[in-house]
Amino acid sequence: MFKNILVPFDLSKQATKAYKAALDVAKQYDSKITLLTCVEGDAWHHKFYDATADNELLKQQSKATKKYIKELESAANKNGVSMKSQVIKSKSVVNDIVNYAKSRKYDLIVIGSHGRTGFDKVLLGSVANGVSQKAKCPVLIIK
Repeated sequence: MFKNILVPFDLSKQATKAYKAALDVAKQYDSKITLLTCVEGDAWHHKFYDATADNELLKQQSKATKKYIKELESAANKNGVSMKSQVIKSKSVVNDIVNYAKSRKYDLIVIGSHGRTGFDKVLLGSVANGVSQKAKCPVLIIK
């Protein structure tokens, strides 16, 4: 049923929980997992925007992400689950996750939620909520 599972991964505790849930599903359905990390550059672009600094920030974020992902790949290997990872530059995390899943025909998205409510949710938004609203495949939200 779920042969290809996408796990958006932002190095948070909630994303790690989502990964562990995806690993359980993958073992049960003999699925493959893809970790997708969307790194954002400087969100405050203006006429004095420095692309060099933005590229350096992206390199640092990618390096930190890849180091952590190696640990997760080890856990997947121990459980006999095929896993790959992808780091992409993102301007809109929700749209990029949804488009990535759609274009590669993922069967399931497993995403962590920070569980923000009320005013915090309004101010900060919710990637998990946005993905669940826009995705064409099932979305499992882990708190």
